[in-house]
Amino acid sequence: MLEISQSDVLKSLKRDNPWWDAEYTVPDGSNEKYRSYFRPFCELSLDWSVKRSTILMGPRRVGKTVMLRQMIEGALRDGFDGTRILFVSIDTPLYSGMPLDRLISLFEEVTDHSSDERRIIIFDEVQYLKDWEVHLKVLTDRYPKTRFIASGSAAAALKLKSQESGAGRFTDFFLPPLTFAEFLAFRDLEGGLIEAREMQGTMRYTTADIEQLNIEFINYLNYGGYPEAVLNKTIQADVQRFLGRDIIDKVLLRDLPSLYGIQDIQELNRLFTTLAYHTGQEISLDGLAQSSGVAKNTITKYLDYLEAAFLIVRVKRVDETGKTFARMRNFKVYLTNPSMRTALFAPVVDGDEPMGALVETAIFSQWFHSNHLMNNIHYARWKKGRTDLEVDLVRVDAARLKPSWAYEIKWSDRYAGDQPGELRGLIELAKKHADIPLPVGATTKTLTCETEVDGITVRHFPCALHCYQVGKNVAEGRAP
Repeated sequence: MLEISQSDVLKSLKRDNPWWDAEYTVPDGSNEKYRSYFRPFCELSLDWSVKRSTILMGPRRVGKTVMLRQMIEGALRDGFDGTRILFVSIDTPLYSGMPLDRLISLFEEVTDHSSDERRIIIFDEVQYLKDWEVHLKVLTDRYPKTRFIASGSAAAALKLKSQESGAGRFTDFFLPPLTFAEFLAFRDLEGGLIEAREMQGTMRYTTADIEQLNIEFINYLNYGGYPEAVLNKTIQADVQRFLGRDIIDKVLLRDLPSLYGIQDIQELNRLFTTLAYHTGQEISLDGLAQSSGVAKNTITKYLDYLEAAFLIVRVKRVDETGKTFARMRNFKVYLTNPSMRTALFAPVVDGDEPMGALVETAIFSQWFHSNHLMNNIHYARWKKGRTDLEVDLVRVDAARLKPSWAYEIKWSDRYAGDQPGELRGLIELAKKHADIPLPVGATTKTLTCETEVDGITVRHFPCALHCYQVGKNVAEGRAP
């Protein structure tokens, strides 16, 4: 078999690690846009008191590689020796099949440093190396003063192998799409549109221009989940090409088939397209099986794959008492970011029929940023006589197994005006738990107020502002 010359590999390594050169100048970083997750990621991955490696995972195009570069530049500005930092993108053809320890040997050879010194070694797109988790586990034990960071877009495979082989050695860090708060910050609009104040230990936010905030919220629905799209007007003008082909297609046509051996790609693609079009709607396995002609166990596997790839999230149903069902026959499926739907079909403007579903998807996508919180987020649906009642979002207290708060997601002011009685499911749920008053609310388009229906007080608050608040608090580690 023909070998790749070592000199070519070394040239590539030197090109990707310019900080090995004594003449390298570190950018000042003053004009950089940083994700809200940047600081906690750096604190975790560069914690020298714990001998663990960090696995950075997330969907395509959410900024993982950029965040790694920013971390390196920050370390250099803090005085870390550049000759003790290695960055390798494993999907580079020159490194195909090359063991990680061989790359480290070349790193040590070129920079002539000791492995007993503190080092930062990053393997980007690590999923392209077979048995990467075995290699990394050995290296983590062998080099206690080295902090290893592995990253990749195939989140499903990374998480699975990290948990199977890296117990006690690896710590997962998930980087999701942009929150609405990050979207505004990236567009330099946050300070002008949002006013923040602390009330009883909780951050609360207001806006003096709800109309402009709503305009930006619709922009967020259309292209707001991905940093490159937010910062590039060319991509915004052709979001279907950028998101549809470069994110969704690569996951469906390359990542999932290679990771799970999926044979019928067209079948999987049809299912995902159907789910994306109906994001936020309740579905059933029986219904999907009947409409698609695909066996229920196959559909379940496909749903597992799509969820593991962070394209969708399934939300469980509870009844009016807050209890889940023994078998999850019915559930809601949401895209993890609303702009995926516009990439597949078409951008939306205010008044379009899909607006309600996309607004609901946007709100839920902020909660997705916290696995801990998301585990307790559900929707409620039950029968009262012959009437089906539903509440969009119910948080269940894990200790009491009862709802702790609930609200309806609406892109309209009419429920806070002359039609509050249409929130019948919300009112009935609050009555059911009147012994311990259940805070309930409903989002609006522009209004902030309270109404009373059948003795139940309903808080109303603008949808865009609420989306900002949830995303901001979740990303910064505060309870919304």
